[in-house]
Amino acid sequence: MLTNKKVLVLMILVLGLAFVLTGCGGDNKATSTGEKVIKIGFIGPLQGDVKTFGESTKNGFLMAIEQAGGKAGDYKIEYVIADDRNDATEAVNTATKLITQDKVKAIVGSVTSKTTIAASQLANDNKVVMITGTGTSPKVTVDNDKRKDFIFRGCFIDPFQGTVGAKFATETLKAKTAAILYDQGNDYTIGLSNFFKEQFTKSGGQILSMEAYSQTDVDFSAVLTNIAQQKPDILYLPDYYQKVSLIGKQAREKGINAIFLGGDGWDSTDLDYATMEGGYFTSHYSPDDPRPEVKTWVDAYKGKYNSVPDAFATLGYDATNLLLNAIKTANSDDPAKIKDALQASKDFSAVTGKLSFDKDGNPIKPAVILQIKDGKQAYVTTVTP
Repeated sequence: MLTNKKVLVLMILVLGLAFVLTGCGGDNKATSTGEKVIKIGFIGPLQGDVKTFGESTKNGFLMAIEQAGGKAGDYKIEYVIADDRNDATEAVNTATKLITQDKVKAIVGSVTSKTTIAASQLANDNKVVMITGTGTSPKVTVDNDKRKDFIFRGCFIDPFQGTVGAKFATETLKAKTAAILYDQGNDYTIGLSNFFKEQFTKSGGQILSMEAYSQTDVDFSAVLTNIAQQKPDILYLPDYYQKVSLIGKQAREKGINAIFLGGDGWDSTDLDYATMEGGYFTSHYSPDDPRPEVKTWVDAYKGKYNSVPDAFATLGYDATNLLLNAIKTANSDDPAKIKDALQASKDFSAVTGKLSFDKDGNPIKPAVILQIKDGKQAYVTTVTP
């Protein structure tokens, strides 16, 4: 019969062996059953000012993995979810943990441009594959004209989005004048504003006012009073839903009757739909698109989350599927091989269209124009590159 002391020693030995076996998955090695494992990370704002973006993107990430049966080819997927709270410093901190402690070989995220730019440099320096579904700034994949080889995105970039918005304003809405308000500390709003201005002017329009503000600003009375006097046809608001709703409400209170126009940052159920009624924004997809891929996706998402997927959920889903396909194609957990497989992706069938990457890791894909109509989003048109 074993003594209590011998039983204790035996238990310690068994627990120690179990720890060694289960710990192997964290280093992307085979499990005790011989199954290959690769660990990937997700970064997004699950708290803070744009938390709906993060939640939607995370939903798309999880659905892609679930529908793949938790596998990519021969590799079982283990994932770690991290919250950057839409803060660039926190994005770097979370990416550092994922890479150095969790030992991920690839990351999906982040969500906004400022956080993705910050984390992407760290991922690239450590040769860890990173693909964002929604970071639209050109700086995500290219820094000072140098390609970040391990970084990709599943969305179009700001130059295209800003240009599409301006052409829609002049060609479809027949606008002659516009005013622009943008966050001077956000690469996303700066990029959209500059490219909108360039194309609007090139198309014969006149920019009456281009005013900057800080992220923490909440009172826009002075600048909106001036804009009200100028009576622009368009008020371009290329910011996220929370700030856009605030500015829009104050603009209407000042008697500004201009048509509101913006970018994909509007795409949230928390947008003030009553205030933004009649406004338009550029986005990546519409749930009303008749393509079978869209209908299948919308039905599956509604069945799981009881809501219609927004562009963030959809792009998170597409980005994750692109990564899973690359892991499967490479049949490896080597980030260099996964990176090469991603770059070679050709006509990948995604919800937002057939995707192929250009030399800078950007997909060539169309944009859609949506309108806030009768308290909801309504599909207007699709614009190809």
